[in-house]
Amino acid sequence: MTPEEKRARLAQLLKDKSRPASKQAPLSFAQERMWFLDKWSPGSAAFHMPTAVRLTGTVDTDALRRALALLVERHDTLRTTFQEREGGGAQVIASTGEVPLEVMDLQGLPVTEREAEAQRRVVTLAQQPFSLEQGPLLRAVLMLLGNGEQVLLVDQHHIVSDGWSMGVLVHELAVLYRACLEGQPSPLKPLPLQYADWAAWQKEWLQGAELERQLTYWKNRLNPNALLELPQDKPRPALMSSKGERQVMHLSPALTQALKALGQREGRTLFVTLLSAFNVLLSRYTGQDDIVVGTPIAGRPRAEVEGLIGLFVNMLALRSDLSGKPTFKELLNRVHESTLDAYAHQDIPFERLVDALKPERHLSHSPIFQVMFVLQNAPMPALEAPGLVIEAKPVDTGTTKYDLSLLLVDLPQGLRVIAEYSTDLFERSTAERLLGHYLTLLEGIVAQPDVPISRLPLLPDAERQRVMKDWNDTAVTHPKDATLTSLIEAQVARTPDAVALEFEGSHLTYRELDARANQLAHALRKHGVGPEVRVGLCVERSLEMVVGLLGTLKAGGAYVPLDPGYPQERLGWMLEDARPPVLLVQERLLARLPASDAKVVKLDTGWEEIAREPTTAPAPTATPDSLAYIIFTSGSTGRPKGAMNAHGPVVNRLLWMQSAYRLTPQDVVLQKTPFSFDVSVWEFFWPLMTGAKLVVAKPGGHQDPGYLKSLIASASVTTLHFVPSMLQAFLDEPGVAECTSLKRVVCSGEALPLELKELCLRTLPGAGLHNLYGPTEAAVDVTFHACQANDGRRSVPIGRPVDNTQIRILDAEFQPVPQGAAGELYIGGVQVGRGYLARPSLTAERFIPDPYATVPGARMYRTGDVARWLPDGEIEYLGRADFQVKIRGLRIELGEIESSLEKHPTVRQAVVLAREDRPGQKRLVAYVTGKDAKPEGAALRTYLLERLPEYMVPSNIVVLERMPLSPNGKADRKALPAPESGGADPSRPFVAPGTAIEQQIAQAWKDLLHVEQVGLDDPFFELGGNSLLALQLHRRLTAELGVTLALTDLFQYPTVRALAARLSRREDTPSEDAAQAGRSRAEARRTVNRRAGASRGRVETDGDADE
Repeated sequence: MTPEEKRARLAQLLKDKSRPASKQAPLSFAQERMWFLDKWSPGSAAFHMPTAVRLTGTVDTDALRRALALLVERHDTLRTTFQEREGGGAQVIASTGEVPLEVMDLQGLPVTEREAEAQRRVVTLAQQPFSLEQGPLLRAVLMLLGNGEQVLLVDQHHIVSDGWSMGVLVHELAVLYRACLEGQPSPLKPLPLQYADWAAWQKEWLQGAELERQLTYWKNRLNPNALLELPQDKPRPALMSSKGERQVMHLSPALTQALKALGQREGRTLFVTLLSAFNVLLSRYTGQDDIVVGTPIAGRPRAEVEGLIGLFVNMLALRSDLSGKPTFKELLNRVHESTLDAYAHQDIPFERLVDALKPERHLSHSPIFQVMFVLQNAPMPALEAPGLVIEAKPVDTGTTKYDLSLLLVDLPQGLRVIAEYSTDLFERSTAERLLGHYLTLLEGIVAQPDVPISRLPLLPDAERQRVMKDWNDTAVTHPKDATLTSLIEAQVARTPDAVALEFEGSHLTYRELDARANQLAHALRKHGVGPEVRVGLCVERSLEMVVGLLGTLKAGGAYVPLDPGYPQERLGWMLEDARPPVLLVQERLLARLPASDAKVVKLDTGWEEIAREPTTAPAPTATPDSLAYIIFTSGSTGRPKGAMNAHGPVVNRLLWMQSAYRLTPQDVVLQKTPFSFDVSVWEFFWPLMTGAKLVVAKPGGHQDPGYLKSLIASASVTTLHFVPSMLQAFLDEPGVAECTSLKRVVCSGEALPLELKELCLRTLPGAGLHNLYGPTEAAVDVTFHACQANDGRRSVPIGRPVDNTQIRILDAEFQPVPQGAAGELYIGGVQVGRGYLARPSLTAERFIPDPYATVPGARMYRTGDVARWLPDGEIEYLGRADFQVKIRGLRIELGEIESSLEKHPTVRQAVVLAREDRPGQKRLVAYVTGKDAKPEGAALRTYLLERLPEYMVPSNIVVLERMPLSPNGKADRKALPAPESGGADPSRPFVAPGTAIEQQIAQAWKDLLHVEQVGLDDPFFELGGNSLLALQLHRRLTAELGVTLALTDLFQYPTVRALAARLSRREDTPSEDAAQAGRSRAEARRTVNRRAGASRGRVETDGDADE
């Protein structure tokens, strides 16, 4: 149907439908949305439409009252209330009505306090609830400030008004006030129809072929489960509130004019230009190139309805494609075309679109879009009446309906930009920075519209300086020629007779250790070992292990750890890549190594021959650039890859550690990490270069908490390392608090859970806890954080960069991301390793040229880790990029689910995987171990449903006796078993309801949804449920079961099983009264508000869209 045909059809229908006001009328589609939202969140100020009208001059209150009465008489909506009827609600239109004008005299207050008090009262009054059943749904309060100044608050409920309507109301009120003041009849022409007429027409017209045509467009256009993943300051709650705040920015007249000129040159509107820029901003924040933004549109297709007060506004979802690195001009064209297409299909009410697309219902975010964009082309002009100037301004009620809304107003003095944001998700500083980024982007766009959007400037100069330079100002001068061996030899000279090394009752002084290492070094030199020569080392933890490491380095060679506990195939791969000409072994382990051509040197049975070598140090041949070691790490192909590190980077790492933590000769460091893992590097060499004692744990002892506790006590250990998984097991060991000698506990290797940090600091109050981060490819650790108890953080940061190291958090185009935004972590500086042994292509992929380095030829290491800058310059680790999974199109951070599980009082440790045990059926599976009480899977699912969005709750929770660990003490994810299949599997076999309450719920579903059977795990909305049916279900279950049931429960517990479990827990508790129930639901409101696409702003898009 063409626009002309549509208008003609409307004219005919309006002629047929025009009639005297009846007592009842059906709800419009938009009113159905508002009816549902009011039931969801009774009395919420998020659905209020307040306007503060400034009246300057003399006000005749009697004339103002008469004008209000005439306005109410003119518009049926101002006399409308709403009542429930079977299947939904109905408009009840009274033949007469009255809106009282309340007068508040503030002239008794000091002059300096009146404005502030008026503002306070405006906000307070605007938050007072309306009763849709009782009315009136228009409130008017006049505040007298004195000296000819008054403020008139006019507030309506959104179910009878919208932004356009508020303009109509204020304009007509001014006209009617003039007429009443002058004793004249109303000069306004009679309305050709009323809102109820239009609602009836809308429902009649929008059906059949026209409905299907527009629905087909949107079904093909939109992904119903799309989620814009804006970086958040706070975890997204399972139930969102409507709490919000605003930040405002003003663009200069020059920039505003330049933006308009750019659009005009390209034949594009200001709306399209500003929306395109906003899309770029969102894309740069999220890393997504498929952006969906909501925008309001007036929904008034003919002049006959332009003068009506009522809810006409509709929401459009504007989808933009930013893929392929377009220039801004190219993006303008894309956004222009997609916007025109959307406007051509604007008649579908948003609530009907949601029902048709059937997105998965989540209380944590709105469906279809989570961000709104609005442009108001001009604010309402000032009006005049005899002796009076009238100017209307919107009121900020401290609410919002979306994660983020960008509201722009085109003023003569330049664009005003308002960021309205959810305080559930964002801090004020984040909104302020976002506006700054938008400003920088707009300035870049007008200067370089032909530049690819990925290269447009985003960070203001001050922020770029902060994240790239100030927070990376780590330059420290260390000795240029230092090597691992020179540092240790210098310590030998300082404390030759101090005990350097202890193992199982045996010990060596610094002099003795140095002598043995020198003898081995001479022997290795005879076998050709020198700089860049690799020496394989296959030994168990022992004195020989330390002698072997140090002897190899003194010979000038590089050691290659070969863990005797590894499978022979893996050891074979390592030997094949490393090709060491010499192997240092203990004879009993020789059989574990595959055959090779390497010269074998036995550190135990062959020591007698080695002991004939000189005890003096051989002449040093290694330099800071010489290879020190190769440590093999897991590879994505299953074959390990050897990361190469030279002396210089490791020396930098150790000298930083000494400056930060200050080991003394009185300290005792426990060496327990397998030497095939990089943490062992500092465990071995840091104490030996500072005069401390190195105590080596027995083989296998690193995984025995009881042994470790005893060894710490007997050896007076002051410093040791744990991966978090092993730290948890250690702290669970009885009597650990007696380890009072501990001064330093270092954690790395995994994310350190907040609860574990607090437990460690409580259990070991005398020990500092330090969270370090770094990959094997960059000399062990590159950032550090000193943990503090109860510091108010939501997670444990990985800290700041160490000496002479730079951390860059970049997007896919290697551009710095904004503070707070997630990006990939890159490491620059002196600790960047050489690369991977015999893997040139992988080395080139991960060790890339550093575009920000001042040293020619410098490289940076691409970690594959996701992180972000915190406001204080510390870094928050967000997880591995490959631990971020997508289920049903929604990105999920597995670590967030694990953290939530570990907060349950029965859970000790949790690991979550995205399994695909059947092709195409990916699902979340959680594995947990318990504390004193054994966790119950069903209870944990319910626990998570109260804290996380439903899509983040694992379909299976497997309770294990113990978590399988890899050799380095981390949770071994590959060893976790496949869960038994059950009703929660994505294939969802039918499970019949069993208990009485399950059967009652299922029967209600069958009756309302008209389905033959309902299983325990069938989601209500997947079976055809929608918001109106949810209202009917809520009403029926409340009556039949006699329980207090929140409407939000139907969304949070969308299956028969989950809802029955929820209600069963309430049976033994008294029902809350209505007020308490309302308060308990407050946290669940915002998402469904946004689902409906309700909008409170009073603005227009391109002169055609309301709000």
